[in-house]
Amino acid sequence: MSAFDDEVLARLEQDAKEIISRYPKARSALLPLLHLVQAEEGHVSEDGMRFCADQLDITLAEVKAVVTFYTMYRRRPGGDYQVGVCTNTLCAVMGGDEIFAALKEHLDLGNAETTEDGKVTLEHVECNAACDFAPVVMVNWEFFDNQTPATAKQLVDDLRLGNDVAPTRGPSSLCTWKQASRVLAGFDDGRAGEGVQAAGPSLAGLKLAQERGWRSPDPDNLPARPDEQGEEGAK
Repeated sequence: MSAFDDEVLARLEQDAKEIISRYPKARSALLPLLHLVQAEEGHVSEDGMRFCADQLDITLAEVKAVVTFYTMYRRRPGGDYQVGVCTNTLCAVMGGDEIFAALKEHLDLGNAETTEDGKVTLEHVECNAACDFAPVVMVNWEFFDNQTPATAKQLVDDLRLGNDVAPTRGPSSLCTWKQASRVLAGFDDGRAGEGVQAAGPSLAGLKLAQERGWRSPDPDNLPARPDEQGEEGAK
C-alpha cells in the first residue's frame, strides 16, 4: 500500500504526465520524476521509487539502480537545508577541511547527519566546478563562495533561526530542499536562474580575450595539424 494518499497521488500523477510528455521515450523522464517524488517527501522512499517505476513501466530494480548511483537523491529523511562543504583538492587546500571540521563540531553532527530541529543536513561534497571561489559551501545546490569557518558557522545558524540568507551568486534568497527538488523536476518557481552565476575570477579569461581582441578559430578554416602537414610533405 502506498504512503501517498489519494489527493497526493493524483497530483503526482498529473505532474508526472507533464514531465513524461517532454521526452520522446518515457523512461528518459526517470531523473526528473525522482526529483518530483523527492519534492513531495524530502527524500526518495520505496514508495516514491515504486511510483516512478509504475509511471514509466520499468522495474523497481532499474529505478533503484539510478537512485543509488546519483548523490542528489536522498534515500532517507533530511533537513530543510542541505549544507554541503566541498572537500575536493583545491577547496580542501584553501580551507574546506577546516570548514567541515568546524561545522561538525558546531552542529554536533557527523557526515550526512541532520540537526534535531530538522533544519540542516551536513555533508561533504565532491567538486561543484567553482574552484575559482574556493573554499565553497553549497546549500540546496546554491553557491556560498570564499567561505571561512566563521562565515560557515554563521550561515548554518541563520538557516536554523529562519533568517533570510542569500547565496553569493544566483537567486536572491534560498528555497527549501523540497522546493529545490521541484525546480529540478522541471517546474519553474519564478526564481530559478535568477541572478548571475558567473562572476569575478570566472570571467577573467573572457575579459582578457575581449581586451586583446582574441577570437576562437573559424571551424571552417582551421590550420592544418602538424601530423597533417607531415603527411602532405610525404606525398
